[in-house]
Amino acid sequence: MLLGYSPNEEVPMTEVDPQQLAQWQSVAEAWLKRPLTPEEVQQLQAFLSKAGAVDLGQVYQSMAQATGILFENAVSAQQQQNTLSQAAANQGVMQIYGVDTTAAAGATEKLAQTGVADNLTSLLTVLKAFGQSG
Repeated sequence: MLLGYSPNEEVPMTEVDPQQLAQWQSVAEAWLKRPLTPEEVQQLQAFLSKAGAVDLGQVYQSMAQATGILFENAVSAQQQQNTLSQAAANQGVMQIYGVDTTAAAGATEKLAQTGVADNLTSLLTVLKAFGQSG
């Protein structure tokens, strides 16, 4: 299908410049080494009148192909971005799991022992209570 025309439908012809037709006719006659018949001149004129529509159809096909490639590149970029984000998340989880648990437990214990004097005072009070009762 060319420019919205089905293969059975006639492509619209444009007016051919007589000077351009004469130039093409002389080129064809030089190549064939004989004059063109009236039927051949008519076919050449029909060909030249359809050339603009065919060229425009090729432009549309090129644009469609370029648009397709554009979308392919966009999908590829999204897939690469997804891979990078998964790798970053994976790296973060590995860092979390890689923390030394004994060091973390020691640091937690140090933070929890801020009230050591209170604990010793409580123990001394309990021991005195046992000593007084016996």
